[in-house]
Amino acid sequence: MVELKFQGYASLKPGEKLQPWEYEPAPLGSNDVEIAVTHNGLCHTDIHMRDNDWNVSKFPLVAGHEVVGNVTQIGADVTGIKIGDRLGFGWISNSCRVCDACLRGEENICRQGYKGLIVGNHGGFANKLRACADFAYKIPDNLDSASAAPLLCAGITVYNPLRTYIKYPGAKVGVLGIGGLGHLAIKFAEAMGAEVTAFSTSSDKEAEAKEFGAHYFCNWKNTEQIKEVSGTLDLLLCTVSSEIDWNKAFGLLANNGVLCLVGLPVSTLNIPLLPLVFGQKAIAGSVVGGRRFMKEMLEFAAIHQIKPMIETIPISQINAAMDRVVANKARYRIVLV
Repeated sequence: MVELKFQGYASLKPGEKLQPWEYEPAPLGSNDVEIAVTHNGLCHTDIHMRDNDWNVSKFPLVAGHEVVGNVTQIGADVTGIKIGDRLGFGWISNSCRVCDACLRGEENICRQGYKGLIVGNHGGFANKLRACADFAYKIPDNLDSASAAPLLCAGITVYNPLRTYIKYPGAKVGVLGIGGLGHLAIKFAEAMGAEVTAFSTSSDKEAEAKEFGAHYFCNWKNTEQIKEVSGTLDLLLCTVSSEIDWNKAFGLLANNGVLCLVGLPVSTLNIPLLPLVFGQKAIAGSVVGGRRFMKEMLEFAAIHQIKPMIETIPISQINAAMDRVVANKARYRIVLV
């Protein structure tokens, strides 16, 4: 009997460059599906996992959690999926399925804790991937695979809070940070009918931000521009991963406004209590999204033709691609093919 091997790119030790690596996959479970991988979005989380920044990585590590490919095998109990279907996998690969959050389709806040696709498992930086079919998502026909891949993590990360906190057409939404997450947040918020203001420390991003759908652009370092916007936003979505002046961010909110954080890491927030209480304001966090919003997000993106700005790079150049992400030179998402 010929032994089955997958070919991937793995970090053998924390912080090491990826290298070609063969491995024997786990047996195909009755509720699993196998895909031949065609596209991987490169997320900064893959680099955190490579470097074991969160102390949850297991080595050798095959990362990759924005994965698109075509079905090659199906487990005995899988229904609704057939050989050749184009599927995507994101960060979440399983959950308890029985808690109140899971029953609402919010597996991202599963009370028992969800299972990450590349936490203790090999992900999409390989020729094939096996994972639970219940967390596989059919890619709409009018959404190309290269564009779909980053939506499976970056896209759902911003869609989830926008979908939750945009309450009415014309809501005033701010997006802080115009990068891999922020540029998609602008596109989704505009398509949801919001009035969008983009905030960035890079004034050269103004033209692009408005191309993405922002109605206004505000330089985070410009005191006068910040003053004009202060007290007006119904939602400020913070996508940056560095410490900022949180009092300044909080001051942008209107009464009943929400400051929502999706960027990491943040150590502490120092927020004034009186404006929080008397303005009925809120501070929230959001992490990826469950199956309910993931399916909805893909259909929404297909209908409105919301696609990330990407550059495609052969997976053989994965280390160079990771270096570009670390150096903040990707505009705005890299897709490995």
